[in-house]
Amino acid sequence: MLYTVHQAEQTDYTERICRITERYIFDMTGDKTNTASQHTDRRRSTFSGKLGYVLAVAGSAVGLGNIWRFPYLAAKYGGGIFLLTYLILMLTFGYALIVSETALGRMTKRSPVGAFQIFGKKLPLKFGGWVNAVIPMLIVPYYSVIGGWVIKYLFEYLRGNSQTLAQDDYFTGFISGGFSAELWFLVFSLVVIVVLFAGVKHGVERVSKVMMPLLVILAVFVAGYSMTRPGALEGVKYFLIPNFDNFSWMTVVAAMGQMFYSLSIAMGILYTYGSYMKKEVDIEQSTTQVEIFDTAIAMLAGLMIIPAVFAFSGGDPDTLQAGPSLMFITIPKVFASMGFGTGAGIMFFLLVLLAALTSAISLAESGVSTFEDQLGIGRHKATVLMGIIMILFGSVSALGFGVLDFVKLLGMSILDFFDFLTNSLMMPIAALATCLLVTRVAGLNKIIDEVEQSSEFKRKKMYCFFMKYLAPVCIVIILLSSIANVFGWITM
Repeated sequence: MLYTVHQAEQTDYTERICRITERYIFDMTGDKTNTASQHTDRRRSTFSGKLGYVLAVAGSAVGLGNIWRFPYLAAKYGGGIFLLTYLILMLTFGYALIVSETALGRMTKRSPVGAFQIFGKKLPLKFGGWVNAVIPMLIVPYYSVIGGWVIKYLFEYLRGNSQTLAQDDYFTGFISGGFSAELWFLVFSLVVIVVLFAGVKHGVERVSKVMMPLLVILAVFVAGYSMTRPGALEGVKYFLIPNFDNFSWMTVVAAMGQMFYSLSIAMGILYTYGSYMKKEVDIEQSTTQVEIFDTAIAMLAGLMIIPAVFAFSGGDPDTLQAGPSLMFITIPKVFASMGFGTGAGIMFFLLVLLAALTSAISLAESGVSTFEDQLGIGRHKATVLMGIIMILFGSVSALGFGVLDFVKLLGMSILDFFDFLTNSLMMPIAALATCLLVTRVAGLNKIIDEVEQSSEFKRKKMYCFFMKYLAPVCIVIILLSSIANVFGWITM
């Protein structure tokens, strides 16, 4: 017994010495701040390995943006040419930002605020860190509201009410009802909070390892069913075959905006998950696998929705441009017209629920990590705090179509305003802050060294070129076009 205690003390002492040495080395290689305040003796959570990291990041990337936003943008901006444009941007611009955020997270072992403060405490750096950290805290409440809608629809399909869901006024009546929308939002939020309480390995990672393979299986099945409907083949051709006559500058702008949604860029998630990544995990290879996984799901979503709606509408791509209402109004009508509509509805909304849960868990986990780091509190207290924020802001968003319908911010509902604030304003600013941190403060060499700790950096030249020259320009374009779209100066 005494030997065991002595051994434990020795182990603890060794670990403390290692941490002190690590901090000293970091200081000598460029940190100009007093890192003692950021680095605590609290052991940081980690993923068990590469698979856990890849599935968790893929889970965060594969969400509602993939399932409904990607297909309707693809339909609106030319089908195959939009897909080609998106793939090019994802493999270049998107790749550069994923590597940057992940490497900064692993290098500093901190969530976004701490990662920025490692390199200095000047106001711009503090602002850059906090804007990356606050985004997921603001997104996850209204995201959970939509997740509640998904659970409601799945519940009704399980009850066999496919025809009821296909009625024109069902969705509007449901979200304006107040109590019902609030109830299902709370159910979704509770699931997310329970997973967060379980921790990184036993909660986030374990759920991702189960949900993501199931999501892929369901997506393949639903896509296969959709593509075999009479008249669906024309939808498949429209989605997969590029038609350069449909190309416009807005195709590029829309594809860049979708890339942010799809890859969880500028949401603080990649910083957080990078901080949980072990040093031996290959960053470049893991990033490539996330790109493949995310793209595959986005393409499957397109093959689920576009062929089915094509068949339903007689080949009219305008039917797909319903935006957010596509998933809750158009798709139920499509399923109701099918012979296997109830079964298709169950599988589809179960798939969407899995995607929504994995993304919401990632968003909330980023907030929990920030509270742990900046407030110096334990995981359970940080989870409770994140849960309170989710319920307060989410309830306001859920009731924004009911009893709070009279509240309009810039002419938008509460939920739409939060969506505009985070996705159109804050995310491009957060991404620009990351670019400036990498190129002007930390230096590209630090990122390269971090990546090369575990493997050869094969796309190093392309990474440096995009971070130096193209990424900031692309981000400014996204920011300006998003603002212009909201105020009606352009139409996206």
